[in-house]
Amino acid sequence: MHTGKSYKLSEFLFWTRRNLLLPFIVGIISTVFYLLLDFKWIMIPWTVVALLGTATAFIVGFKNLQTYNRTWEARQIWGAAMSASRSWSLVCRDFLDNADASRELIYRHLAWLTALRYQLRASREWESVSKSYNREYNQFYSVPEIEISLEQELQKYISPQEIKHVLSTKNRATQLISLQSAALKKLLKDGSIDFFRFLEMQKALRDLSDLQGKSERIKNFPYPRQYATINALFVKLFCLLLPFGMLGEFDKLNEGMKGFMQGQMVWLVIPFSILISWVYTSLEQVGESTENPFEGSANDIPISQMSRGAEIDIREMLGETDLPPALEPKNNIIL
Repeated sequence: MHTGKSYKLSEFLFWTRRNLLLPFIVGIISTVFYLLLDFKWIMIPWTVVALLGTATAFIVGFKNLQTYNRTWEARQIWGAAMSASRSWSLVCRDFLDNADASRELIYRHLAWLTALRYQLRASREWESVSKSYNREYNQFYSVPEIEISLEQELQKYISPQEIKHVLSTKNRATQLISLQSAALKKLLKDGSIDFFRFLEMQKALRDLSDLQGKSERIKNFPYPRQYATINALFVKLFCLLLPFGMLGEFDKLNEGMKGFMQGQMVWLVIPFSILISWVYTSLEQVGESTENPFEGSANDIPISQMSRGAEIDIREMLGETDLPPALEPKNNIIL
């Protein structure tokens, strides 16, 4: 997540500069063939290109709206997870008279948050974080789940036996929820909590499991590939045909032109086709970078920062003073 007012133009140009190459090449080829080689037949009627541009604008706008909705839903889910985490910690602290048992349940919950965010950062084939322009931009920020192993993080919260068990499973977060349920059952059997409190705490676990499932739904179900494919195809086709459609329009400007630009107006097809193509390809790239809000890109939901903030609050509830530092943005980007 970007924490500044906006990306700098230099940052945005650095990220999207590869989009300028194809329009630049096509613009030069079309202009040279039309003006210097007198291949007038390569000109395409502007109406055809304009219709294609309108259709492309609609589908790009549709994609960006849907991908934004995915990101906003992910933010709402994790906001609810943070609230549920604080509520769970209060319940564990106040429902139990055994401070050690309360701390164990709370710290196992912190392990659940940790395991879940590591699962959400795992790569998927359809994600874009591995693309060259995103890999190149990775140098400007840090992803905690890549820099520190899950095992190392779990050592802060649960026993070596539980770590070994959890790491041997496929869905580590689910197994930690299962361990929490088993611990509650044992507390009920031992008489440490009554049946009413047992039910309330099981309900809280169910709510946490629901939030995990919602996060996994966004992570494991991509923006539909058919829409993503046709979106990219329309943008590329429009950028390819754009300079050929602009040739005749700029050529007409020569009729009323005097001075050094007389007869040379067609050369302006190159910069203007690049500019318009850059707008469309940048919108496509922005939409693509918003599709998967947990992949570890610069525009992701800051689940690491949110988890660290919740951990600090929870450990302060327990009266602890040796707290981990809050995560700070790097180049205005925090994950």
